[in-house]
Amino acid sequence: MAKLLYSASMSLDGFIAGPGGDMSWLSEYMAPNPPIDGLVGDIGALLIGNRTFRGDDPNKGTENEGAYGGAWEGPQIVVTHHVPDEPVPGVTFAGDLAGGVAAAREAAGEKYVSILGADIARQCLAAGWLDEVLVCVVPVLLGDGVRLFDVPGGTNVKLERIGLSEAALASNLWFRVVG
Repeated sequence: MAKLLYSASMSLDGFIAGPGGDMSWLSEYMAPNPPIDGLVGDIGALLIGNRTFRGDDPNKGTENEGAYGGAWEGPQIVVTHHVPDEPVPGVTFAGDLAGGVAAAREAAGEKYVSILGADIARQCLAAGWLDEVLVCVVPVLLGDGVRLFDVPGGTNVKLERIGLSEAALASNLWFRVVG
């Protein structure tokens, strides 16, 4: 069965997007990252939150537009209560988290389901479905924005580090969720 992997680039102070979901900050930190670039072939489907789907791609309008710098192609499942009137090629819409996760796992087969979006990742974690977290820490402090995980009142989730690697502009930390 497919594992659910939440992967994101994050500022050192814990933000994956700036205020209002702005992703433009990430543009200057986009550089080859061999461990992440190699992951693309292990992804079978994307599970995307509504805000991320409708959000700001730091590569918009370039040849690198899209997930993983435009390198990934395949099934995309968007969890939303607001399905667009017009079909979107290559995108399936799910009205709830359980349906979205089931569709993404089926589409991914034995490969990873890559989760895109902080809120959808938080929901998967709360439901006990999140298997792994991969964070690319980039050398910048944003000070405000969308946190990697935002759980008002806090929570304590144990993680086991399963990988650590360096790239030109990021330190990659890979964890398994253990409880």
